[in-house]
Amino acid sequence: MSSNGKPTPQPPAAAGNGAGGPPKMYQRPIYRPQQGPAKRRRGGRSCPFSCCCCFFWTVLVILLLAFIAAVVGGAFYLLYRPHRPAFTLSVARVTKLSVSSSATAPAVTDAIDVTLTARNPNKKLVYFYDDFAVTAATAANAVPLGEGSVPGFAHEAGNITVIKATVSASALAIDPAASSDIKKSGEFPITVDLETKAGVKVGGLKTKKIGIQVHCEGIKVAAPAPPPPAKKKKLAKAAADAPAPAAVDDAPAPPAPAATVARVCQVRIRVKIWKWTF
Repeated sequence: MSSNGKPTPQPPAAAGNGAGGPPKMYQRPIYRPQQGPAKRRRGGRSCPFSCCCCFFWTVLVILLLAFIAAVVGGAFYLLYRPHRPAFTLSVARVTKLSVSSSATAPAVTDAIDVTLTARNPNKKLVYFYDDFAVTAATAANAVPLGEGSVPGFAHEAGNITVIKATVSASALAIDPAASSDIKKSGEFPITVDLETKAGVKVGGLKTKKIGIQVHCEGIKVAAPAPPPPAKKKKLAKAAADAPAPAAVDDAPAPPAPAATVARVCQVRIRVKIWKWTF
């Protein structure tokens, strides 16, 4: 207190220094940005929905293409009535046949003449073939009997073409277990196959060639008869001083009779996918 009895005024306390404690530090408030509404994905569609949509359109396009192909194929069939060519094997004859007597490595030497008739039953379609590869084998165990070839040709609409080929083999090794299929006497069944590539021509349009196989079975052939032993005929002397004429051998044995089979052959389409042929 002062001398005149009034209380002495005290200096004001420092700001933020209450109760004599340490001064308080100013803290800036933490900024928290407000999150707005979640952004919608571009397009407004989820991924599964997009995949389903793509799958749907793909299937729709495939079905549409299949429908168009069916309509075109149906129109082509109604317009041209296409039919496969028909092949008939009419003659098969063995002109030479011999099998070596080896028990471990037998070999066959033969020659087989075959005659086929090819008919194009179509009125507006022309077939054109590459060269034919002709093979023959026994029917039981498919023992090969040789091979041959026939030149290719154009098969006009409604045309009938005669095909002649000779299937031969020279010392062709065969399986000893199946050598009994080839009989030196009597008949034995064989199969004949022709393979080539064929295309179709309609007016000025040509298709791509595809492989075909002509398979003929149910054919029975016989080996040619062995020649008889040589005989010598002596002629009587025409005169006492005339020398005896030279001996004359008999004529060779006739070939085996031709087997007129008239077998209708199957025409198969050969499709090659990579290493496999169907």
